Amino acid sequence: MSYLGNAPARSFISFERQVFTIVNSQTAYALSHSVTNENDIRLVINNVVQEPGSGKAYTATGTALTLSAALTNGTDEMYCVFLGRATATSAPGAGSIGTAQLAADAVTNAKIADDAISDEQLDPTVITGQTAETSIATDDLILLSDTSASGALRKMTRANFVSGVGGDNTPSFSVTLSSNQTGISNATWTKLNFASEYWDTDSAFASNKFTVPSGEDGKYYFGYTTRVTSIDDAEQVAIKLYKNGSPADTERSMGNSFVSLNSQNVNVSGFYAISASASDYFEVYVYHDEGGNQTAEAGASIFFGYKLIGV
Repeated sequence: MSYLGNAPARSFISFERQVFTIVNSQTAYALSHSVTNENDIRLVINNVVQEPGSGKAYTATGTALTLSAALTNGTDEMYCVFLGRATATSAPGAGSIGTAQLAADAVTNAKIADDAISDEQLDPTVITGQTAETSIATDDLILLSDTSASGALRKMTRANFVSGVGGDNTPSFSVTLSSNQTGISNATWTKLNFASEYWDTDSAFASNKFTVPSGEDGKYYFGYTTRVTSIDDAEQVAIKLYKNGSPADTERSMGNSFVSLNSQNVNVSGFYAISASASDYFEVYVYHDEGGNQTAEAGASIFFGYKLIGV
């Protein structure tokens, strides 16, 4: 069916109404909504519609309503209808609201029921589609699936991982003599002067010793070897790890060798695992009972160590 003029409304509307509490001898009242002028409202006193305008029953601007005469509380009644604030009284039909009617980010957490998001609404490639990290900083957050809570996601930092997960066995170092060390005295434990570094991850090796850095307490594994020249028959050569200036262990940290032929260059090696705390330092000493000063060969002398993970 065709219409002339505006199409008829498709929903019923009602006009907002405000009832006033009368105050004796008062002509000024506050409107609950701002208006342009008195023509935007219909004022009713004692069930009689009042005439708007200056010199008439009332004027209005903004939220200020001014009567031409005061009313009496308990005797008079007054209300107004906002002609410019029509509100629809019919609710939208079921399924009638589409995405076009919703503003971006309009649906908040408070409007989503608990446990309402399922796999159907999730993008399974959000995590699996990302490029894998090749390294993880200590304070990076890592997501875990908690099997005891039906796969609920948890977060933790790498620093809070249980002992034994991940790790890179650092601090670590490997050093050698920068040149042959002469003057290895007879029947005396002499410190080997390791001065040439292959690597030193935490800059913890200096002055011929490794010092445990702050915050790196734990178990460490050390290896050490050297070759002492010109040792005669039935003589001994030994090597030992020292901790804080004293033997780490009288027997277990020592490697030794007895010579069965005259004038032999003798290799000795030792390996030792030990608990260490920050500021503990470790050195390597060598011993022989050949009789004179001997030489430790640089090319066959190595001292290395690293922190053990998960013990």
